[in-house]
Order: sequence, then C-alpha cells, then structure tokens
Amino acid sequence: MDSQTLLKQSVVSLKGIGGQTVSRLEKLDIRQLRDFIFHLPLRYEDRTRVQTINKLIPGSTALICARVVSSSILNRGRRSLICQISDTTGHLSLRFFHFTASQHNSLSAGTLISCFGEIKDGYSGYEMIHPEYKVIQQESDCITSDSLTAVYPLTEGLRQATLRKAVQQTLTLYNNNPDSLPDLLPVAVLSRFQYPCLNDALKALHTPAPGISVNALLNIPNPALKRLAFEELIAHQLSQLQRKLADKQWQAPPLKSSAKQTQQFLDNLSFQLTHAQQRVINEIKMDCANNSPMLRLIQGDVGSGKTVVSAYAALLALSSNFQVAIMAPTELLAEQHLRNFSLWFEPFDVQIIFLTGQLKGKQQRQQALEAIADGSAGIIIGTHALFQDAVTFARLGLVIIDEQHRFGVNQRMALRDKGQHNNSKPHQLIMTATPIPRTLAMLNYADLDISIIDELPPGRIPVVTRAISADRRNEVIAKISNWVQQGRQSYWVCTLIEESEVLQCEAAEKTAVLLTETLADVRIGLVHGRMKAADKDQVMQAFKEHQLDLLVATTVIEVGVDVPNAGLMIIENPERLGLSQLHQLRGRVGRGSDNSFCLLMYQSPLSNTAGERLNILRETSDGFIIAEKDLELRGPGEMMGTRQTGQMHFKIANLERDTDLLDQVSEAVNIIQQSSPKNIQPLIDRWLGTTTKYAEV
Repeated sequence: MDSQTLLKQSVVSLKGIGGQTVSRLEKLDIRQLRDFIFHLPLRYEDRTRVQTINKLIPGSTALICARVVSSSILNRGRRSLICQISDTTGHLSLRFFHFTASQHNSLSAGTLISCFGEIKDGYSGYEMIHPEYKVIQQESDCITSDSLTAVYPLTEGLRQATLRKAVQQTLTLYNNNPDSLPDLLPVAVLSRFQYPCLNDALKALHTPAPGISVNALLNIPNPALKRLAFEELIAHQLSQLQRKLADKQWQAPPLKSSAKQTQQFLDNLSFQLTHAQQRVINEIKMDCANNSPMLRLIQGDVGSGKTVVSAYAALLALSSNFQVAIMAPTELLAEQHLRNFSLWFEPFDVQIIFLTGQLKGKQQRQQALEAIADGSAGIIIGTHALFQDAVTFARLGLVIIDEQHRFGVNQRMALRDKGQHNNSKPHQLIMTATPIPRTLAMLNYADLDISIIDELPPGRIPVVTRAISADRRNEVIAKISNWVQQGRQSYWVCTLIEESEVLQCEAAEKTAVLLTETLADVRIGLVHGRMKAADKDQVMQAFKEHQLDLLVATTVIEVGVDVPNAGLMIIENPERLGLSQLHQLRGRVGRGSDNSFCLLMYQSPLSNTAGERLNILRETSDGFIIAEKDLELRGPGEMMGTRQTGQMHFKIANLERDTDLLDQVSEAVNIIQQSSPKNIQPLIDRWLGTTTKYAEV
C-alpha cells in the first residue's frame, strides 16, 4: 500500500476492532488510523517500580507488592469488601464495592498480591478503591514496565486495553513507514522556536523513554505537547488565510455612492460621526469599491456607534441598486435596527422590510417575500427567518450580521449563499460589541479584515461603577425606590455559579417575587432564558416603553436593546462572571445623557482574583483593556465562552494553556507561506479535515 494512504485507512483494518468498537471510537473522533496517533494520553501511570507502602502519597498511583492481612465484608453503609494488606513497611486498605464470593475467597489472609491503583485518604489510613490486582506466588512475579504507561481518554463501553493495543499497532505501522506521516513543519520553523520533530514528539508522548518520571512528562511546558499544539494552531490559521485567499477569487459587485447621496445621509443624522467611525467608514468604502467580496469585522465597545457605520455600508449597496440583508440574533434587536434604519434612510426612496418568525398574517408575509424576490425591497431586516428557503433575494449585494457569534455556522452560510450568483458573492460586514484581544483575534478571525471603533461619541458620561457587599442589600433596594421616584428605570441581574440555566431562571423568579413584595409601588418585569422568545420580547418592549420600572433578568440581556432611561444596574454575584461579560452587562446602562450607575453586589469574602476583577471594572470602562485583563485572569477558553469558541474545535491545542504560542504561530505561518507553500494544504487536511468550509463565515 502507498505510504501516503497507509494511515488514512479505516480503524477497522486493525486487529481487534469490530463494528461496536468502531462506533465507540467515532465518539472520540477516531475514524482513520492517523487519528489514533493524535489521540494523546490524558495522563501516565508509573508501573516501572514497586513502591513501599510507607512512601505512598495521596493522589498518586503506585504498584504495590504485599500480603493480605485480613479480608472482610462490611455491611455498614454501602456494602463493600475490605482487604488489609502489608509489605512490612506499613498497612494499606483495598476497597471493592463490586465483588464476588470467589474474589473474596481468593484474597484470604497470607495471600501475596501485586496491585496498582490511586492512593486515597480513607477512614483508617491510605486505601485503594477497586485497584487492578493479581495473586502471585513470589515477589519476583510482580511484573514492572520499562517505561510509563499511557492512559488515554475513553468513552462509554471502550476499554483502556483496547485503545492501548490499537494505538501501539498504529505506532508500529508508522515507525515502519515514517513517510506515512511526514513532518510538515519546515526545519526553519522548528529551529527558530526550538521544537522537536514530529516523530520525536509523538514518541515522547505515546511511549515515554525509560527512566523519565511522571512529573517530568506533566511539567508545563512539555516541549513535545507544545510542538503538536503549535502545529494544530498553525493549521487553523492557515485554513482561515487560505479561505481569505479563495474569497479573493470570487467576484462581488462594486458598491459606491455619489457625493450627493453621502451628504444627504450625513445631513439626516442627528449627531456628528467620530473620527474612529469615519476611519472605519473609509475602510469599508475601499473594500466595497473592489470587485472581490469584503469580509470585514467591526469591533466596537458598547455604544461606540457600530450600527450607523453599517448603515453607511448599506447606503453604498442601495446607491448601486443592490439589496442589503441585516440579521440580528433577537427580534428585539432586529426591531431596534428597523427603527434606526427607518430614521436614517427617511430621505431616501427605499422600502424596508422586517422579516422575523413572529411576522403575523399569511398575506403580510407573502407580500414581504414577494418584495424581496422582485427587488422592490432595498433593506431587509430580520432574525434567522432571513435564511429560510422561502426567502429569495433579487440582487443581494451586502450582508450585515450583528453579534455574529450568536448564530450557528450553518445559519450564516445559508444567508451568504442566498446572494451567490454564478461567480459572485455579496459583501459581508460583521459586527460585535465583544472586544477581542489581539492574540485571540489572530487565531479566531485570521480570515477577516478587522476594523476597531475605539472612540465613544462625545458627551457620553461614563457609568459610575461601585462594588458593594450583599450585606447592604436593603440599601440597594431603597436606592431603586428613590431612583424610580425620579422617573428613571433599573435592571437587576441575577447570576449563579452553576451552569444550569434552570437554576439561573429560578433565582431570577424568586428575586422578582421578593422585590415585588418589597417594592409595592414599582412596576417589575422578569426576563430569563427559558421564556418563549415572543414573551421575552414583549417584556423587553414594555420596559423600553417605560411600562415597567425595574427589569429582573438573567444574563440574557447582555446583548439587548437601547433604553436610555435605564441608568441603574444591580448585578448580583458579579464575582461569578468574567470581566468581559460584566462589561457587556454594564453597557446596558449609560446610554442616555444623565448619570448612570452599576452596583456590583458581591458575596463576602471575595477571593483575591475576584477582588482584582471587580477593581479593574471600577477603574476602567475601556472594553479592550478589560478584554486583555480578562484574558490574563481567566484564560481565553473561558473568556470567549462557548458561543464564540464553538467554531474552533481543537484536538490537542488548549487556548487556556497555549496562549503563549499565538504570537509564534503568526511568525511560523509567514515562514511556511514563503518557504514551504506545498505543505499548507496537507497541514490543513491533517488537522481540520472537512471542517474548513466553515472558515469563510
């Protein structure tokens, strides 16, 4: 067989791998032999030496050779078999919750056994629970390994022995045919960053050299592990850059507006654009003037004016006789865009269609669909309803996506594909109010051109942020009462440390009941993630129209509507949220011209990290500084959250552990592009397989 295809065979080609095992391996994303090689050990067991009981350490694993002193069944509590063993240096208990009568008989007093397991603190000293053990005749029968034993991640129904055997079979094939898995990182890259070659890294991880200790292998950074994570991160960035290059091969309609149309748009605004907004608009104008598709991400802090910049991009499309699709994650946000775009485009002869799943009336919906299909609708604003099969655009030239990480990849692709004709694609503009640290932007958005609006409109008054102990809860409630008497509105945000949305919602419901009982004259509404979208929107709309004074909510309001009259926010248990999420929540207030306040009501005592986090929030309102600090304190995986990292699936790389590699990755990518371009596609295929089609959105 050709060495290039040897490791691309199905796992079923190995001895001992049957139908059931194949389906279980698929759950671990193991389908080809090559996948076994990149399925790395989770940890290692030291069976290289027999240890004496007096030298054991809780939490470690050990191989013991000892005689049974006593063996008895304990019926108190959970029924178990307790076996006391001794090696003359000390005593150890073996505990079995699942056992048979023959097992009990085999562990009679005086029996010599070898056993392996994790050492735990028990009721009467150290113990092992369900250790591996073997009855032996003499101490020399206690077999040790030459090197550490790898322990691999498993799934239900799959045994460690089965996986170890399959990995070893695959490694033997690889060692006999090294060309079957070539090293795709050029020598220039490996020597520049002092990483081992692929073969050495894999050997070090799967079959550690004799004499190496568990501590040495688990020491961070482990060069072998870092080297593989490094290659995977390189493949991800190359994939996005390749996608960007491929996009340049497509055509897109050049979009331009006349000086008269531009001035008419600007004159109709009730405010002056900031220098940052003007700079980003110029970048968009240059992109849209080309006949290749724009793919640009606008980052801007809460209230920085991203939407009006996107409206200018819409003007370019409309002036060139093309349609604009604007997709928002919630109906409420879509309605806010509808109001803004209707106001800003009032002087222009343009039909604006609002299309959501809640659009009432079959006739009204049909009319909207016809207006989109025949081209009479210029701006189409909506939610996920925009990419449904029934929606057909006549001349879609620009797609604007708000808070893009809240949409699934397939949803965004479906909307883009609606504007694809022959060899042409629409321009894409993506907006996010979540500041992204530079290092993460390099990895997550390498295929996008990034614009940053780093200036707030003049006259915006910073939100006064204060940390206050939950012991002063009654003072906070009294402040709400005074605030409402002044005609202002408030948010009360409930958080829980548990990830359960059910518990989060229960906490919000209980808080709403308690506040309703305490604040009899205050109109209180409740919003949480388990409510139907229509009910949630109805409450939010009532709050926006000042039919409610206080909105009790979970973190679902992190991305919400603009309510300038809401100038007070109380966040319960802020120590349980990350800085970036707290900053997003705080951005719901401070949107008017009056003073606004954010009270962080924490539970005492605060940990050092939690205290530092709240201090940062009090000291700065710059979202990018906050994002960088969040990255330092929590690590990128947790900071980005599942909604954003969901599009990045890593086999080996761990953003929490490998952040320091990201700067190296960009440099390595440049070297590979210049010296080894033939390795680019094989690298992408090795690590991403068929997932690369998602990179373009």
